[in-house]
Order: sequence, then structure tokens, then C-alpha cells
Amino acid sequence: MRRFEIARKRMVQEQILARGITSPRLIEALLTIPRHLFVQEAMADQAYSDGPLPIGEKQTISQPYMVALMTDLLELGGSEHVLEIGTGSGYQTAILATLARRVWTIERIRPLALQARKVLDSLGLININIKVGDGTLGWPEEAPFDAILVTAGAPAIPEALAEQLAPGGRLVIPVGNEADQTILRIRKGQDGSLSHETGVGCRFVPLIGQQGWQTAA
Repeated sequence: MRRFEIARKRMVQEQILARGITSPRLIEALLTIPRHLFVQEAMADQAYSDGPLPIGEKQTISQPYMVALMTDLLELGGSEHVLEIGTGSGYQTAILATLARRVWTIERIRPLALQARKVLDSLGLININIKVGDGTLGWPEEAPFDAILVTAGAPAIPEALAEQLAPGGRLVIPVGNEADQTILRIRKGQDGSLSHETGVGCRFVPLIGQQGWQTAA
């Protein structure tokens, strides 16, 4: 609808471009993907606001700027195989699928995974594999991945994800305590070594799993 298109353009102009994110392919994806389809119908008019929103099951859809920032840090060129941990409503998944060759995404809450699949299919995004499971263990059958994005706060970098990152790959993940985290970008060298870059502070829902937090807060 026209009002959502206007809201989407305003979101990109005021929340993304104004904060220094200017990657043309990413901006085009943000202008194209209808974020309002990934929130509950009653909250559709709030979908393009500058903040996270609840999506049920005590989970949230991330603030548009955080989606843009974390995606930008992955430096996607279009040929990558990407692993996403925490499908949620599927909005971040849709952005990744628009920018990469293929996306594998893991969600631990089945109703969210099923709803995300429905919306993603309705948009014709066919380069996405979704499974329900423990995202902290990654998807070893499909590894290695050129890029990995974690959309929940972790106490530390899960070893499984670091192992499944391809040489030259980038892992973007919020790390910290359950109340406050910092965005980290980890790069894997050709020799398998890992280097870390520290980004902005943030607050995500906890990453639950064997190599994350054991229970939800």
C-alpha cells in the first residue's frame, strides 16, 4: 500500500542513510522488502518506526537500523552462502536473501519458523532454507559459510559457528551479558586465525542453546 511505501522511504532516509549506511545494494533491499508483513497485523503501522517490535513468543523484530548495520558489516557481494541464527519473523532473512546467493537460517521456536516461511514464500524468496533447532550449533552439513549473522545476544562466540566460518568469512554477533551486548565482527584468516572488531552497544534477546545461554531470561 502507498502509505507503507512512503513509510519505508522515510525509514531509509531518516534512520539508515542519516546514520551513515550508504551501501547501494543494501539500501535497495531495505526499500524493497515490505517490513510491515513481518510484524503482527495490529502493529503494521509501527513497522517502520525507529525501534524493535514484539513478534510473539517473547521475541522481537530488530530495529531497522540494527538490521542495516549488522547486514552492512557482513560485506555481502552477492555470491555468498550465509548462515543466520535466529530467524524470528524472517525480515532479516529476507534482507540477507536479497543480497546473497543462498541463506540457511535456524530458529528454535517452531511457530516463528513456520510463520516466517509463509511470509518469505509469499514474497517469492526461494533461496532460503529454514530449520528448527539449536542455532548455537550452526548447520554443519552445509558449512562452511562465507558469512554468519547471529540475531540474539550471546555470552561468548559459539565455537561451532567460528568453526563453520569459511576462510575469509565474516561472523557478526552481539556478545555480552543478558542485559547489554556489543556487536562484534569476527574475520577468519586464510590460516584459520580469528580477528575481532568491536562495534556499537546493543540489547538483543538471549541466544539460547548448548553454546549460548541455557535458559531464557
